[in-house]
Amino acid sequence: MFRPAAFRATLRQAAPKRAFATEAAAENDFIKTRQAIEHHAKDSAELWRKITYALADDHEHHLEHIKEENGGELPERIKYPYFNKREKDFPTAHRVAAV
Repeated sequence: MFRPAAFRATLRQAAPKRAFATEAAAENDFIKTRQAIEHHAKDSAELWRKITYALADDHEHHLEHIKEENGGELPERIKYPYFNKREKDFPTAHRVAAV
């Protein structure tokens, strides 16, 4: 009924056995899919970063060209009457404060 202390200590330290494991620690389809998605996202992010910098560079050159044509400053923007037209409040303006 009483076991020696050394035997009890050994039982506590024994690692549990994986008796019902169907696969070892191999990659399954879910893990492969997640890794493929992660790889694609990394490549897509890098592509869009390059596109953004290319467009920003072209836009900067365009602005410099406009400044050069106008004596070193950007021309004043034309204020058309239909731009930024605010005759009445936006329909949901009274609900925004309640949220």
